[in-house]
Amino acid sequence: MNVFVDTSVWSLAFRRDARPGSEVGLLERSLAGGDTIITTGLILQELLQGFHGPKAKGRIIRSFSLLPVISPEIDDHIEAAGLRNTCRRKGIQVGTIDALIAQLCIRHGLQLLTTDEDFQHMAKHTPLSVLAS
Repeated sequence: MNVFVDTSVWSLAFRRDARPGSEVGLLERSLAGGDTIITTGLILQELLQGFHGPKAKGRIIRSFSLLPVISPEIDDHIEAAGLRNTCRRKGIQVGTIDALIAQLCIRHGLQLLTTDEDFQHMAKHTPLSVLAS
């Protein structure tokens, strides 16, 4: 299985003081089971913005250097705007970055692992597939 892990799950996984939730456990099982974990530069950027200090930065960069990285193309931005507009018409507010993450998952056929319930709402009205814990 190919899994795209959202910042919300990575953030929990990298925090030493946080108790692993079901999503972190699912990430650990995916890694142990040989699933392919995919990322994009936006996730790395968000994580680095949320953690401070050279140890945390080095740990995150080392971990992410092992993952396949996908990059958005111009069509992904166009489709992400369409996803956001579709959701807005259904009464669902979606951030720009979340819409782009959803579009990358849709285009590449990836399961999204997240703790962010906004993606669950998006999945009801778009082809986004959210991995259930």
